[in-house]
Amino acid sequence: MSTQRDYYEVLGVSRDADDKQIKSAYRKLAVKYHPDKNPGDAEAEARFKEAAEAYAVLSDTEKRQRYDRFGHQGVSGMGGGGFDPSAFVDFSDILGDLFGGGFGAGRRGGGGGGRGADLRYDLEISFEEAAFGTEKTLRIPRLETCDICRGTGASPGTGSTTCSTCGGQGQVRFQQGFFAVARTCPDCRGEGQKIEKPCSTCRGEGRVEQVRDLEVKIPAGVDTGSRLRLSGEGEHGRRGGGAGDLYVVLRVAAHKTFQRDGADVFSRLLLSYPQLVLGASVEVETLHGEETLEVPAHTQPGKIFRLRGKGIDRLGRNGRGDHVVEVGIEIPNPRKLNEEQLDLLKTMADLSGQPVRQGFFEKIKSDLFG
Repeated sequence: MSTQRDYYEVLGVSRDADDKQIKSAYRKLAVKYHPDKNPGDAEAEARFKEAAEAYAVLSDTEKRQRYDRFGHQGVSGMGGGGFDPSAFVDFSDILGDLFGGGFGAGRRGGGGGGRGADLRYDLEISFEEAAFGTEKTLRIPRLETCDICRGTGASPGTGSTTCSTCGGQGQVRFQQGFFAVARTCPDCRGEGQKIEKPCSTCRGEGRVEQVRDLEVKIPAGVDTGSRLRLSGEGEHGRRGGGAGDLYVVLRVAAHKTFQRDGADVFSRLLLSYPQLVLGASVEVETLHGEETLEVPAHTQPGKIFRLRGKGIDRLGRNGRGDHVVEVGIEIPNPRKLNEEQLDLLKTMADLSGQPVRQGFFEKIKSDLFG
């Protein structure tokens, strides 16, 4: 009787799992049990090999069909049921991150360098700057092509030779357990070439750090999380490779009065009881200056008014949002009212038949006016 575990059980997936689920399951097991991460652990190596064997069968349509019908015996000699390394599948797309891109992910062959790294700059701007747009000067440190060696990394008048370790391929291959692994050449760092005499300015890197002032135009309507891309303003690539990009990520500071939702601006306006009951014409502060708001009689607290087109420009679109005003009631402090105002409040309470605390007005008047 076979002592091999069921391949679906090995990967921890159901028998109707799709290719994506099978690949994901194998990837997790490979990362967990890989021999390089578990040196000298025989059990981990066995689990890694078991998972690889299961994946080799279940990731192949023909092998999987035979396995589903006949079990391990059906795939014996096909890369399953004893596992034939010569029939092993290509795992470079799955295991590429285990060795920092060593599984075929490195650059093959010498010659030109890769594109430079992208850079990120976090910038805080004010509420008003986000609303109307602004220009900022940013100081950006980055790696730029060395002017002395013109990016070659070699001293002027000298050159480079083919790396003897990798033969100019930029990679070295060796046996890793039961299959071959390609890693970046440690001697030439994937360049395929070795510099005879490194440049004294950049020490063979071909790049030096510089600080540049960049002018950035921020359009109206941006918000927290908006990202501006400045093409070619990132780090310069090695050995003549292209420059990366600079991404400016914005954060908009809070406003003491306003809030926003997209292109709309929100504020709250406190009105007195008479203004809400009788109506009023009041001035409202907006981003675009004061605007007159007509409040009709019998307005309830919480009522929403819109001042059309008094909000923020719609980023990437025509038009502008609104300024949204929520009205509330302002409760006066009795100790800040004069004697006549207190008498009028008492009279209004009596006329409306609304009960108030007995003796309250008399006590306030006695305390304030004697």
